[in-house]
Amino acid sequence: MSLPQTVTFVPPAHGMAPPGRAWRRRIALFALCAFSATASASAVFGDQRASSEARQVAQWIGDSGDNQGLPFVLIDKVAARVFVFNAAGELQGNDAALLGSARGDKTAGGIGDLPLSAIRPEDRTTPAGRFVAHLDKDIHGRGLLLIDYDASIALHPVVPGTPQEQRAKRLRSETPDDNRISFGCINVPPAFYEKVVRPAFTGTAGVVYILPETSAAIDYFRR
Repeated sequence: MSLPQTVTFVPPAHGMAPPGRAWRRRIALFALCAFSATASASAVFGDQRASSEARQVAQWIGDSGDNQGLPFVLIDKVAARVFVFNAAGELQGNDAALLGSARGDKTAGGIGDLPLSAIRPEDRTTPAGRFVAHLDKDIHGRGLLLIDYDASIALHPVVPGTPQEQRAKRLRSETPDDNRISFGCINVPPAFYEKVVRPAFTGTAGVVYILPETSAAIDYFRR
């Protein structure tokens, strides 16, 4: 079976039409085949620190097999932390992340059609939910994990931003309180993206679970 092909990610505001039905069918078919070939297993954090809510969602993923035999990512917005697991639920790595500057779990309607300069501060959220993701590239050829095309949400290596934003310094700080700075995308250290995220999703789709911060995780993930 051929794997989903990489396509260049251009936010909807830049004029590219959303991926077609054939592309979506390839992603769905690959997920189905992976699920039939791989047994689900409880996610293992080992001795890594993780919030009780992250552990509960990871346990639910393992018990329910919701990842369908695919690698998956847990993004804990409250802790500003990203956890990457292989298809068997084994932790591949975790690191700090920068997130949307506005707190909230919903995406404003039509936000993917707006240039960044037109996105209101209160709409710069990182949405909560379950997303099927795959590796892609932006218009400059830089790698990213595409999470939600319509909302222009991706996980990618930290971008420089403005000098006042000090994004790299925020990633290195000990507290998650200063990690809210992006327009909604998830920024991670470049080494973490290259050594953990990219290998985990090479040649395969995967699932990204973004934990909510204004409501209980059960509202998003329990079925």
